[in-house]
Amino acid sequence: QGPLVESGGGLVQPGGSLRLSCVASRAITSVFNPSIMGWYRQAPGKERELVGTITGSGTTNYADSVKGRFTISRDNARKTVYLQMNGMAPEETAGYFCYSNLGGQIYWGKGTQGTVFS
Repeated sequence: QGPLVESGGGLVQPGGSLRLSCVASRAITSVFNPSIMGWYRQAPGKERELVGTITGSGTTNYADSVKGRFTISRDNARKTVYLQMNGMAPEETAGYFCYSNLGGQIYWGKGTQGTVFS
C-alpha cells in the first residue's frame, strides 16, 4: 500500500451519488492533521483536474464545476478524508485521486474509479 489509499469508487447512474474515502497510512499519520488534503480526477484522454481541497482546520475549496454537488470532509482522528459526490454526470467518469500536501511534501494515492453510465 501507498501513503494514501482510496476506496468507494463504483458504478452509478446519472444523477447518482458516490462517497469516496481516503485513508492515510501509518507512514504519514503524523503529518495528516495539518496537511491540506485534496481530490483530483482524471478522465480518459484528459489531464488531471482538481476537484477540491480541505485544510487541516476544515476550510474547503472546490472547482466551479462541482460546487453545490460535491463535499469534501475530513476526520482527523481517523486520518481519513471523504469526497461526497451527488448529482453525478457521465462526463465525471474518471479516476479519483487523493493527495496530501504539507509544506510542499506531497503524497498521492493510487486512485479509485468512479463510472457514471446510463
